Amino acid sequence: MAIEVWSTLRVAGLLAAIVPAGGCLGPVADLYPPLGDESAVTISVLDHGWHTAIVVRRTDVDRALWPEVDDFPEATFVEVAWGDREFYMARPATPWLAIKAAFLASGSVLHVVGFSAPVAPYFAESEVVELRLSRRGFDAMTRFIHEEYQRDREDRALRLERGLYGSSWFYAARSRYHLFHTCNTWVARALSTAGLAVTPSGVITANDGMRQVRRVRVSR
Repeated sequence: MAIEVWSTLRVAGLLAAIVPAGGCLGPVADLYPPLGDESAVTISVLDHGWHTAIVVRRTDVDRALWPEVDDFPEATFVEVAWGDREFYMARPATPWLAIKAAFLASGSVLHVVGFSAPVAPYFAESEVVELRLSRRGFDAMTRFIHEEYQRDREDRALRLERGLYGSSWFYAARSRYHLFHTCNTWVARALSTAGLAVTPSGVITANDGMRQVRRVRVSR
């Protein structure tokens, strides 16, 4: 992916240094872990270096909760991530835009990618962590994602332009990006909505969130 990862990581590290660490959070018993007789749904959490993302199998999604996955009818998997509009859509994204996003947000976007190759080979340069969610937790997470889309007057998801790679789109999003609510905070919010023991508090960089994700994987 043609993004200046190293420069951006240095900026993210600088910003993270002034943010207090978040506390611990336990799993939500009603949502996680899956009960003994309950079918589990597997998702993947990706560490792209400067940001994290979530991948789901498209056929696992209840269309009543996240109908926008049908924008990718040929895809087996759907990747979703969120971030500052100007920074995320810039080609290339620069350290200055990362700093600007932290203090002068330009609005936010969802970046959604449809693909059919196996997850790990498709994202060979990224860390991939698989997690098993309960059906109830997965549905709560997909509802959270659906509610992030901005909508037009006909109540359709507001699609902006083609995404960064593969079959992908940028969509206008609702949440506000700032220093204490980054792309990685948003992924942590989505995972906590699924009932996982992941807290968004103190999550700024990808590593902040991935530390918690790895702990969930190990302890499951």
